[in-house]
Amino acid sequence: MNAVANMAQYGKVAVLLGGRSAERAVSLKGGNRVLDALKRKGVDAHGFDPAERAIAALATDGYQRVFIALHGRFGEDGTVQGMLELMGIPYTGSGVLASALAMDKWRTKLLWQACAVPTPRYELLHRDSDFKAVAQRLGLPIMVKPASEGSSIGMSKVRKATDLEEAYALAANYDRLVIAEQFIEGSELTAAMLGPEALPLILLETPHDFYDYDAKYLANDTRYIIPCGLPPEAENTILAEARRAFDVLGCRGWGRVDMMLDRAGEPYFLEVNTSPGMTDHSLVPMAARHVGLSYEDLCLRILDSAGLSTGDTTPGKDGRDHVG
Repeated sequence: MNAVANMAQYGKVAVLLGGRSAERAVSLKGGNRVLDALKRKGVDAHGFDPAERAIAALATDGYQRVFIALHGRFGEDGTVQGMLELMGIPYTGSGVLASALAMDKWRTKLLWQACAVPTPRYELLHRDSDFKAVAQRLGLPIMVKPASEGSSIGMSKVRKATDLEEAYALAANYDRLVIAEQFIEGSELTAAMLGPEALPLILLETPHDFYDYDAKYLANDTRYIIPCGLPPEAENTILAEARRAFDVLGCRGWGRVDMMLDRAGEPYFLEVNTSPGMTDHSLVPMAARHVGLSYEDLCLRILDSAGLSTGDTTPGKDGRDHVG
């Protein structure tokens, strides 16, 4: 069977990109790269922007599989996943519940705390919060972030208690739910999940105050270090805990787990991205390339995992959470 014939197994594939969230520009950039990669492999792939076309057209136009390259609201939060479930179209990434949970950093923390997954201490901020008291309880510096945004949008690192209210106001522009989170002094790491595999850790270093939007997508001075420099046993232990953090939320298929490693070498998990970036600055393609997986083959591996939820969010023995 030739390669083009083999690609016919996927049928007509929609790459969902763009969308209506604050991360639209990033989604367009990464989604178009995914689209080009799949086309180069011979997949009958087409770009589909839900901000410009009704999502119901996926069914009426005969799409048989969907690669979700959307980020943020209306793409990574369970809404699109729910619509695809109703239409019976297999899609990449986590299901409805896991997508919604992972998008909400507060509820992610609640579940992780219940399951003893280490995560930084935090408090929810409100307009009438006693900001000085919050700073005293959490200690400085403090990370302030919208609960349901990605790409570090609306996020601030607060070094003075008097700046906490202003950071809250910035984050509140993006979400009514705002988190003040203990800052963990140490190293920032990320772990990519690909089916049952946890790819090698990447150590992130930036001259910026933290790994913000500019450091992620625009700057050329951000350093991505892989291998991360940890002893193999220590790295494997952290990857196993990252896998557990991923599975506790019911995630499946692929994703990325972000964490801080404190000065004592203990990991503190920050969030799970269920639809990670796929731009030329993105981390999952870097980790895949390190283990010999090209960008095109990575896209095919992700597409292979497309499925529908079984309604059971118990992690499967193969680590794929019952991908259909």
